[in-house]
Amino acid sequence: MVMEMRKELLEMSLEELWELFPIFLVAHNDKWNLYYDEIENLLKSALSEYPIKRISHIGSTAISGIWAKDIVDVLVEVSKCSNMWNIVEVMEKNGFIRMSTETDRISFNRGYTKNGFADKVFHVHLRYIGDNDELYFRDYLNEHTQVAKEYETMKLQLWKQFEHNRDAYTNAKSEFIKKWTSIAKKVYVGKYQ
Repeated sequence: MVMEMRKELLEMSLEELWELFPIFLVAHNDKWNLYYDEIENLLKSALSEYPIKRISHIGSTAISGIWAKDIVDVLVEVSKCSNMWNIVEVMEKNGFIRMSTETDRISFNRGYTKNGFADKVFHVHLRYIGDNDELYFRDYLNEHTQVAKEYETMKLQLWKQFEHNRDAYTNAKSEFIKKWTSIAKKVYVGKYQ
C-alpha cells in the first residue's frame, strides 16, 4: 500500500493552504481563555530577555459569547527601540511559523500542521507599542453586546461564502471593524498608549 506524502506547509500554494485551513466558526468556548493564559505564559518565558510591553488576548475569541474561528489571537507589543528580528528568531525556535512580515508588523502561527489544524491554534501578532487597535475593538464589543452580535451575524454570513479564501473573509469584515474601532478609540481615548 502506497502512502501519499503530504507537502510541507512552506511548499504549499496559498490555495492549497486555504483548502487545508478553511474558515470555520464555532460557538464561543471558555477554553479560549485558558489557551490564551497558556500561550501568554509561554511567550513571557520565551521572550523574558526582550522589552515586551504588553501581551493581550485579541480577536473574536476574546469577545464574550460570539462565534469565532477556533484560533486564539495574541498581540505582543514591544518597545519602539526593540529589534523585532531578534524576537523572530526566538519565536521560530519556540515552534512558531512566520506567516507575514510587514513594516513594523510580524505575524506568526502555531498549531498548523501539514495534516490540518492541531487541537490548539494560535496567531501571534508582533508589533511596536501603541499599534493596538484590536484592543479598543475588543473592549468595545465586550461592553456593547448588540454590536458584538451584529459582528457575529456578519461573520456567520461570510463564513461559507469565503470558507476557502481567508483574505476575502478578512476584507469583507474590515469596514465594520474600522467603524467600531474608530468609535471605540473616541470612547477609550488613550487607554492603550
